[in-house]
Amino acid sequence: MHENKETPHSHQSSENIGVAPKYSPSRFSIAPMLDWTDRHCRYFHRLLTKETLLYTEMVTTGAIIHGKGDYLAHNKEEHPVALQLGASDPAALAHCAKLAEQRGYDEINLNVGCPSGRVQNGMFGACLMAQAALVADGIKAMRDVVSIPVTVKTRIGIDDQDSYEFLCDFISTVAGRGECAMFTLHARKAWLSGLSPKENREVPPLDYPRVYQLKRDFPALTIAINGGVKTLEEAQQHLQHLDGVMMGREAYQNPGILARVDNELFGVQGAVKDSVAIIESLYPYIERELSNGTYLGHITRHILGLFQGVPGARQWRRHLSENAHKPGADVQVVEQALDWVR
Repeated sequence: MHENKETPHSHQSSENIGVAPKYSPSRFSIAPMLDWTDRHCRYFHRLLTKETLLYTEMVTTGAIIHGKGDYLAHNKEEHPVALQLGASDPAALAHCAKLAEQRGYDEINLNVGCPSGRVQNGMFGACLMAQAALVADGIKAMRDVVSIPVTVKTRIGIDDQDSYEFLCDFISTVAGRGECAMFTLHARKAWLSGLSPKENREVPPLDYPRVYQLKRDFPALTIAINGGVKTLEEAQQHLQHLDGVMMGREAYQNPGILARVDNELFGVQGAVKDSVAIIESLYPYIERELSNGTYLGHITRHILGLFQGVPGARQWRRHLSENAHKPGADVQVVEQALDWVR
């Protein structure tokens, strides 16, 4: 990672006012995960780490343009936060990118990695790897109308199109014609038929050296890696070769790991926050959301894994799981659950 390099992402955490950030937030990010990384999850993750780049769940351009809900909703406390879009039509992508920038997002990311059949039918996700020119046109259309970074999350190949040459051709086209400067690569290929999305996260073998090679062959690009990263020690190893690391399920299922990120990966001095204190600092948000009609369980489902390895963690999870969905459930439910791990 190039130190002290000005990036469009550069921001100053509230604890470091006046201190130039050492690294771009893309040095470490939490993967966009459907049904998981919603705004409640992101608010919670931000309490654990100020520096990490957060991503929304993938949102389709159709949902944003035609949907009844507000698919761009996020909390002001989430920054830096990126919107991940799923689509292939350049005009729709440009329209939604412009809306997202107006709403304050720090980055737009195009999903070229999701292998689900539903996604393929909508002509987006991993199947787009076979259509590099179309991806490039979509990226260029977005770049032409926004000033924030436009990035791509992709795989290292699809089906039998999994040679290194295929990957290089894709990156070269999207970086050249699309003027895309940043890619996050899930270091597995995707099988577009025959495997479920879950199997596609586990069955195709990880190939980290291929992503390292890509960085060597495209040194001017910012390249981050995703797939199978479970510890900050592993993240440090990847950062010897690459610009960034994206962590997915481990960050969600064991969120306590995030409390060490700012110190260990971003060099921010300061004590790691106590997990109990983190939950207590979530109370005002919970109360605000409950008054707006949010159900407690929609928030607490994201905090279940915080106390992994701590005595009482099982009772903490059980108390929340059994009580958060009950009518009238409020902060008291969380307070009672905390008693098990204090």
